[in-house]
Amino acid sequence: MRGRFLNRGADALEDYELLEMVLFTAIPRCDVKPLAKTLIQAFGDLWGVVNAPAERLRGFKVDRASMNSDVAVATVRIVGAAALRAMQQRVINRPVLASWQALLDYCAAAMAHEPTEQFRLLFLDRKNILIADEVQQRGTVDHTPVYPREVVKRGLELSASAVILVHNHPSGDPTPSRADIEMTKEIVRAAQAVGLAVHDHLIIGKGGKHTSFKAQRLL
Repeated sequence: MRGRFLNRGADALEDYELLEMVLFTAIPRCDVKPLAKTLIQAFGDLWGVVNAPAERLRGFKVDRASMNSDVAVATVRIVGAAALRAMQQRVINRPVLASWQALLDYCAAAMAHEPTEQFRLLFLDRKNILIADEVQQRGTVDHTPVYPREVVKRGLELSASAVILVHNHPSGDPTPSRADIEMTKEIVRAAQAVGLAVHDHLIIGKGGKHTSFKAQRLL
């Protein structure tokens, strides 16, 4: 597998084989292929595995190959952390409009597999360059408490000119709820009072699905 990877690239390997190579560095002298296949089946895909919560990863064992050690869990999760950091660096300190698809890809990678709702704020300067990416709140499987005052306060602290609101729907369906729409209106009203523009509100689903309030004329 290493030879195929080095000579022909990642496309020459199946997802379970890439994960198998990662697992072998943490669980040597074991056949980790069955464990790799089991993990991908359990979490849906490779991205789901490398971003799975540590406590969930620890429960997996196939024959002698086990995810019960800190080394195994950290080795798998560092792959997801490194990939997400690299994606973030493609959008931070760059004009949002020029890297819109990269921004959507990053938000999907960061939030689509979250088991609970997460409310993220993307602050922009007057040139629409992304200057801050922050998670403001974490909630339950279907609700996140959002406080317009805190959104505005943070925007002022950063001297931001605009903000993009982003949250995920763990159900996978990015259709905005009535509560989502009303909450957005409240934030827009609070932001307008201090000259902070709300460029969009994105709801992230699964499988690459998302909803843009601006595109749906909800903003």
